[in-house]
Amino acid sequence: MMKKLLFICTILTFVGVTSIFAQRKSVSGAEVTGTFINSFKGKFKDFSNEIDIKALGGGKLQISMNLVYPFEYAKGEMSVNMGEAEGKATIVGDTAIFTPEGTDTCKITIKFVKAGVIKVTEDGGENGCGFGHNVYSAGTYKKVPSKKSKLKN
Repeated sequence: MMKKLLFICTILTFVGVTSIFAQRKSVSGAEVTGTFINSFKGKFKDFSNEIDIKALGGGKLQISMNLVYPFEYAKGEMSVNMGEAEGKATIVGDTAIFTPEGTDTCKITIKFVKAGVIKVTEDGGENGCGFGHNVYSAGTYKKVPSKKSKLKN
């Protein structure tokens, strides 16, 4: 009885761990196409980073990023540092790799976690992606259903 219980626990643990790291075989063009927003919180809640994505077919995506880093001057005046990037990405399964045009050290990974949610990681070091001071693309973004992609083929 104890061996059977141990065996069942082992199987359940294996299934749980593999599901955490599982990659979906593919995502639909409808799921990837659209505008994704990562909103700031607190006193900067009126600011957000925006990624516009359009599926082109053949494992290619068109990407456009409008990014900000909001801050407050000593006298309470709000301002932002800005960054942007455009180009094509390659998608395999549920993960797209994007190297913005004009950069060679920047690698941005976009993982389509579930319908309407992407997780973005950035590898390029400080200023490796050419964004403004303290401007980064990394974070969790949610699809804005009311906005359609502005990108053209």
